[in-house]
This record gives sequence, structure tokens and C-alpha cells, in this order.
Amino acid sequence: MFLAVSDDGDGMDAETLAQVFEPFFTTKGLGKGTGLGLSTAYGIVKQNNGFIYAYSEPGEGTTFKIYLPQVEAEAAETIVTSTVEAPKGRGETILLVEDEKSLRVTLELFLSALEYEVLMAETPGEALEMADRHTGDIDLLLTDVVMPGMDGRQLRERICALKPDVKVLFMSGYTADVIAQRGVLKHGLPFIAKPFMRNDLAQKVREVLDGQ
Repeated sequence: MFLAVSDDGDGMDAETLAQVFEPFFTTKGLGKGTGLGLSTAYGIVKQNNGFIYAYSEPGEGTTFKIYLPQVEAEAAETIVTSTVEAPKGRGETILLVEDEKSLRVTLELFLSALEYEVLMAETPGEALEMADRHTGDIDLLLTDVVMPGMDGRQLRERICALKPDVKVLFMSGYTADVIAQRGVLKHGLPFIAKPFMRNDLAQKVREVLDGQ
């Protein structure tokens, strides 16, 4: 089961986000909050073998995503489905832009194993430099939406000026509806929500490259 809750508040910086599930951590004044609400939610989700993720940026609001296991009969069916081989690449070049190092490295390893050539960038500025230096084609820009200094839509426009034939797949911890409501992306653009399964990403990448 999946549950996502989003708001359009002030958001959190990276330092605050890193402590958000810690017991007794609160940004509220003395006597106005215990800091136990989110830590309790975290404990409940973990006790039920689930996962909870928080995504936030200053001025961009916050999204919490909760994943809980299905009942046993449905879980068995999911295992069978997950054995389907992920569609492979045909040597295409993917420019990957992701500021979270662990995810960036994981995605690079996975996409390389699928026979894609991967160019990795931590920031939009670094991605632009790579695109400018790269003498060959870049077939796909796989980029986060909310990034410091430049959002994914702006990066897409700049990259397309350098590589007019590039296709784009956006990814974000926010849901597609939240991204669209904030005017960052239009409805209907290729998008995949984090966190995602490897096979789901492989399928989405292939669909975008094949123009489906």
C-alpha cells in the first residue's frame, strides 16, 4: 500500500530534513511541540515492515511517502511480476542529473548494466558543462525536478539548446500532481516518482526513448 501526503508550506533545508524523524527534534518553540509526532509515525511504519520517506526543499513544501507491505496472497503475485527482465538499452547515452550521491551512483550502476552509456552530473551547472563538452549525441536527459539554482524544466530548455534532439524524463520525490500544481512541470510530460523500482525505471526510460 502507498500513501503520499504533501503540503505547500515553507519546506525544510537539508539539515532539518536529516533530523526530521529523530525523537524530540522540533523546530517549534519551547512548550509548543514535543518532536515526537514524526518519530512515532516512523516507528509505527517500521514496526509494520514499511518505509517512510520525506522530501522537502526550502520554499517548496514537503511530501511524505509511506509504503506498507501488501497481504501475503498479493505479495506472492508481486514476486512473480518482479522476475520479468528489465528492457535493455541499445547503447544510447543518458545524461543523469541527481544531487543525492547515493541515488546518483545507484542509478548509474543500474543504467550501465542495462547497456546505456551514462554521464553523471550532481548539479544543473555541471550537467550543462558535460552537454557542451560531449561531442556525441545525448539521447536522454534523466533529471530531478527540484534542484538548487535551476529546476528541471529550466535545465531541459538549456540542454535542448545544446542538443536539440534530446528526450527528457523527469523524476522527483514529489508527486506529479504536486509538481504540476506548482507550475514547475506541465501535465503529461514524462515523469517517474521517487522512490521507484528498477524495472519501472527501465521500462519508463525505454518508453521515452522509443517515443511511446
